[in-house]
Amino acid sequence: MDIAPKHDKVLVLNGDMPLITAEALEGFLTMEADIIMSVFDLQDPSGYGRVIIRNGAVEYIVEQKDASEAELNVTTVNAGVYAFSKVILERYIPDLENDNAQQEYYLTDIIAMAKEDESSIVPLLVDEEHFKGINSKKDLAEAEVIMQNRIKNEWMQKGVTMQLPETIYIEEGVVFEGECTVENNCRISGESKIIDSHIKAGSVVEESVMQNSDCGPMAHLRPLTQLIDTHIGNFVETKKATLKGVKAGHLSYLGDAEIDERTNIGAGTITCNYDGINKYKTLIGKNVFVGSDSQLVAPVTIEDDVMIAAGTTVTSGTIKSGNLVLSRTKMRLVKDFYYKFFKKK
Repeated sequence: MDIAPKHDKVLVLNGDMPLITAEALEGFLTMEADIIMSVFDLQDPSGYGRVIIRNGAVEYIVEQKDASEAELNVTTVNAGVYAFSKVILERYIPDLENDNAQQEYYLTDIIAMAKEDESSIVPLLVDEEHFKGINSKKDLAEAEVIMQNRIKNEWMQKGVTMQLPETIYIEEGVVFEGECTVENNCRISGESKIIDSHIKAGSVVEESVMQNSDCGPMAHLRPLTQLIDTHIGNFVETKKATLKGVKAGHLSYLGDAEIDERTNIGAGTITCNYDGINKYKTLIGKNVFVGSDSQLVAPVTIEDDVMIAAGTTVTSGTIKSGNLVLSRTKMRLVKDFYYKFFKKK
């Protein structure tokens, strides 16, 4: 086996350590030895390889699957990050064997081989938070809590207001600018950008942009939504929609839509953007009043200064400026029908 490391010192990290940071690795630069290995002490070391240390030097490492009862009682564990000298790797990697319970090649076996040749092996004590490995669903959940606290603490330090931050979920790609407020039980994901905006309780924002806007409570901005100077209220869902200066107070679905300034979307309005095969756009101009419980069947264009009466279905086409659109059937009264039907009175 040909091993040719590029640098004189090689830093090796495990792939199951999502909480590691560059700052946490700086300790490896302050020590000199043939091998520097990270360790920490745990009350419950289950799942980790045990590190046997004597007189300030590492004697050997044993994986949990191969450890004796005495070795399992050791609480100093391998944190999984090493700084090897180039010479050590070139010398010992070709000698690795898989004679163990899992028939795997353990990089940790280099420690024992190097120790036999009296190489210098020193432990570097690190904190569990940054070097925590993920060996179970429980570990994954705990790591997620740590990462969430880091993300939210950073944004709060930068001026974002969060109400009950422990109930809020924010992914790493999210960016805040200006004065922003996030209320309790919100989820913000993807590369969302929140600028001078207010996300109210229970709302979900996915891969969307909000600028000088508010949404919720209980709103859902699905991917590729853009809100500019817009109010999105209770139980309003948007998707691939651009809204500029719009009010949509409650109970609406606005998908594949572009809606312009000073337009009001009444409760229960939906854009019918999907025919079972293809998706189509709804274009709404300025100063449009859309009455409650209206259906806009795409592709449809509604020009500026249009009124759509409550309960109207607007079919595909173009509605010219200045028009009223009304498609309700005439109300009819049947006298005493209730009493006849239920045979009461």
